[in-house]
Amino acid sequence: SRVGRVEEKNTVSDFDEEEQSRGFSVNNAVLPAEWRGTKVNLIDAPGYMDFVGEVKSAIGVTDGALMLICAASGVEVGAEVQWGYLEEANRPRVIFVNKMDRENASFARALEGLSTKFDATFVPVVIPIGEASGFKGVIDLVEMKAYLGPNGKPEDIPADQHDAADEARMAMMEYAAEVDDELMLKYLDGEELTQEEIRQALAQGTRERRFVPVLAGSGVTSQGLDLVLNAIVDYMPSAADAQRQVRNVAADEMVELPADADGPLVAQVFKTMADPFVGRLSYFRVFSGRLTSDSRVYNVNRQEEERIAQLYAVRGHDQKPVDQVTAGDFGVVTKLTVTVSNDTLCDRGAPYQVTPVEYPEPLYSVAVFPSTKADLDKLGSSLTRLVEEDPTLRVVRDAETNETILSGMGESHIQIATRRLANKFGVQVDTDLPKIPYRETITRSASAQGRHKKQTGGRGQFGDVYCRFEPLERGEGFDFGNEVFGGSVPRSYFPAVEKGIREIMSEGVLAGYPTVDFRCVLYDGSYHPVDSSEIAFKLAAHLSFKAAMPQAGPVLLEPVYRIVVTVPEEYMGDILGDLNTRRAQVQGMEQSRGSGIVTAEVPLAEIQRYATDLRSMTQGRGIYRMEFVRYDIVPAHLIDQIKADAERRLEKEKERG
Repeated sequence: SRVGRVEEKNTVSDFDEEEQSRGFSVNNAVLPAEWRGTKVNLIDAPGYMDFVGEVKSAIGVTDGALMLICAASGVEVGAEVQWGYLEEANRPRVIFVNKMDRENASFARALEGLSTKFDATFVPVVIPIGEASGFKGVIDLVEMKAYLGPNGKPEDIPADQHDAADEARMAMMEYAAEVDDELMLKYLDGEELTQEEIRQALAQGTRERRFVPVLAGSGVTSQGLDLVLNAIVDYMPSAADAQRQVRNVAADEMVELPADADGPLVAQVFKTMADPFVGRLSYFRVFSGRLTSDSRVYNVNRQEEERIAQLYAVRGHDQKPVDQVTAGDFGVVTKLTVTVSNDTLCDRGAPYQVTPVEYPEPLYSVAVFPSTKADLDKLGSSLTRLVEEDPTLRVVRDAETNETILSGMGESHIQIATRRLANKFGVQVDTDLPKIPYRETITRSASAQGRHKKQTGGRGQFGDVYCRFEPLERGEGFDFGNEVFGGSVPRSYFPAVEKGIREIMSEGVLAGYPTVDFRCVLYDGSYHPVDSSEIAFKLAAHLSFKAAMPQAGPVLLEPVYRIVVTVPEEYMGDILGDLNTRRAQVQGMEQSRGSGIVTAEVPLAEIQRYATDLRSMTQGRGIYRMEFVRYDIVPAHLIDQIKADAERRLEKEKERG
């Protein structure tokens, strides 16, 4: 069969329409392979930073990782993030230095980059013969054989490569011997280690995470790929080796569960997809026991029973019906009703739960608006299904701005999500940057009368209040009190005055934003025994608020976020200069393994598109995280611009209807 190529849109793993149009993976794809009598389940995870949620899902259900490093561009920030996730999960890994045939490829530079970036020992077990246009093949340092050409078979090492191979093999054997005392003695005595002894030592060292084997080759020409599969089979833990820590729900304790097909059922769903023909697809891995078609299982997360219909083995997009999926293996099932990604399926009588994956917080948000009335009717349910497919997407209804907010890891992530809304669920949406949830507050006390009097024949309306407005500490919200003496305002109208203030405070006097962090004290007023009513006192409270606020030193507040930006050191100057243009307050800077880390506090209004801007500034090599800190006062010179922006948005909303 012919080797698939991304640019020809015919790879097994990139079968999604978005993947084929963009030329990179956006979904996890399960790729089983048989190699030397062993079944190997590979999950092809996206390398693009917007889809790190897929990477976390893949790490959660696998026993080790094969990391690809480009021989030309070296270790990129995406690899640093993935490495961090692997460290969190304690997963062993093997490195494949890919694209050795690319211009500027350098195996030595890639190794140096790995050692600089990561606190680990890297042990080449395969080295290249030549580089870039001179790349001819690879040398297996365990067998001491060369593999030349795209479909190279083992042959003697070329004479001009002997010294390099001997030196690299000596270094590899030293690391291998350190794993076992007997091997070390044998090695120090000058005895030759057998190939099997070397493999076993490399396997032990890899699984115990003492070191990381490194291989080289080219995925496009398939050079070195056989040796990669050998390394996976020889050095990576099998399902039987990698016992999984799970929670025994009944005893509320963590236990180690072996991958025993005859053990209690424990399976975790790691991906959910909507298929227009068969409905919801749930991809899972069985860690213990066996999942059988036409059976019932217990979802321990939802505490509900699920019916399992037909099970399928999966290879990329292809599905093959099977009767069962046993411990260690992967499968897919359709039409689960309550189960979503991260849920554990088990036996009701033996409830175990696999630790759910913790996904990163979204970094990029848009407000979504249905394009038509028909889209409005389907929008809510479609967004829910979209989030079920991708747990790194978040959907919230912002009560403060009255917008539906869709958040993800970056602009491409959101673009693909909205395309899926259209293609999978038939919902067209328009997007815009979310409104900034500005607020207003006061800086000094002020008092004012509010007098509402209306006579239109018959019973009139009368309410008269004197209110004092006092600033509170940031974050204290709103408080209402009274200091009325002598019955100038009957107690029965106090709630109406408070309600009136709560109504009117949603529209501040500066720019129409909610007013917060103040206290209103009703201290005097008057009433009419016939014409006074609750509505009259509510309206009087409105008038008092409007009269007092301009005298109380009103200011506009904006949300401020703390961001931590990590970039290669050469970009630090650009990042700091850019942050200064965003009204940022830099809190600290540090350097770590070739990267610069900047911590700063920045108004949200200045970083709504930061995911895109940072990628542009660093050629995709920068990452950041952000968290809300507090509200701060907006500089006075920006208020007119904020008011103008708010008016423009209001016009757009009217146009949308």
